[in-house]
Amino acid sequence: MYTPFNQLPASARIWIYQASRPLTVTEQASIEPLLQRFAEEWTSHGRTLAASAAVLHQQFLVIGLDEAVADASGCSIDASVRFVHSLEEQLGVELLEKSRLAFLLGEEVRLLDRRQLREAVATGLIGPETPYFDNTISQHGQLQTVWPAPAGRTWLARYFQPTGTPVPHLASEPG
Repeated sequence: MYTPFNQLPASARIWIYQASRPLTVTEQASIEPLLQRFAEEWTSHGRTLAASAAVLHQQFLVIGLDEAVADASGCSIDASVRFVHSLEEQLGVELLEKSRLAFLLGEEVRLLDRRQLREAVATGLIGPETPYFDNTISQHGQLQTVWPAPAGRTWLARYFQPTGTPVPHLASEPG
């Protein structure tokens, strides 16, 4: 059952898929009906799911599920990943690749390979206040409160500490 994305409860579970490039307005318009159809037809063991999907910041596909109505099963999650893979093929974009980190620099989402992070910090491109999109958040309400969050308040905090300074445990590094 389709639920408008902005009407999902704060507790709704979310999955964030980061595109390898910004999606054009035309591409977003072309997949909007597909996102709605997926949400309408998504089921778990024959039960209808209260779901939605949206493209945020032209770079992120977010699928949301109100688990108070029904939980996702392994099979339904697999179905959502197959759907995302089909969007990758249709748009010619990667959505399942997880080696890039996303930062908001000015008004633009900028992707960095994890191996570029130390250099980006050393040159000042990325600082502790640079907004970072932690795509491991799991609840709809977090999109408004901690997404993006200052990099220094996420698992990236250790990159901004002087050598040898212990970093307090903030959050685990995404896998």
